[in-house]
Amino acid sequence: MNEVIRELMARKSVRAFEKREIDAAEKEAILLAAANAPTAGNQQLYTIIDVTDQGLKEKLAVSCDNQPFIAEGKMVLIFCADCRKWYRAFQETGSAPRLPGEGDLMLSVSDATIAAQNAVVAAESLGIGSCYIGDIMENCEIHREMLQLPRWVFPCCMLVFGYPTPQQQERKKPERAALRHIVHENGYRDMDGDELRKLFGKKAGMRPYEEWMQAFCERKFNSDFSREMQRSVREYLKDFDGE
Repeated sequence: MNEVIRELMARKSVRAFEKREIDAAEKEAILLAAANAPTAGNQQLYTIIDVTDQGLKEKLAVSCDNQPFIAEGKMVLIFCADCRKWYRAFQETGSAPRLPGEGDLMLSVSDATIAAQNAVVAAESLGIGSCYIGDIMENCEIHREMLQLPRWVFPCCMLVFGYPTPQQQERKKPERAALRHIVHENGYRDMDGDELRKLFGKKAGMRPYEEWMQAFCERKFNSDFSREMQRSVREYLKDFDGE
């Protein structure tokens, strides 16, 4: 196994950081890795917001489901799916672009998350830990004002970086699913109840599977924060209704 694959296999989310700062050269290397990610038509349909203001980090720690470690991150990047800059460039040159639509949003979300993962891999190679924060998609109105987000710009993910504490380094990575459940050959294969139990059963531990699954459904899928995410994303989608 080569070093890149080894690091991909070992990487896990880090939510506690040493006080050590990320120096300017390391930060630039991570950002350059992000900017050199695969991108649709070399359009780079994203904008990265580099959060350097400590007060803004503290606000994000509250607005993103009260997660204090966000404020302790040594580097915080917000990856925005950006359908605005090309649209404005088209207009500025006298082109007649259609309004950005849902397909444009999906393509730009892909671009942005691919760039984010490049940043994660680059950071890992430097010994810098990271954690994805999907909660940046929540609280649409708050984050739009906080980050000055105009129409057709959607904050699809946030990354918090820092050097992991020894406890975080030693923490066991949660087990991933077996490939036979994840990889479907030549088309989608709807899994039956028995296979779904094999796929998710280990997560239940010593608890009865039904009890664990029902509790997980309420804690995650039916949770207030999940419902808020749905509401906020629907609000952002109004930008892309073609009108």
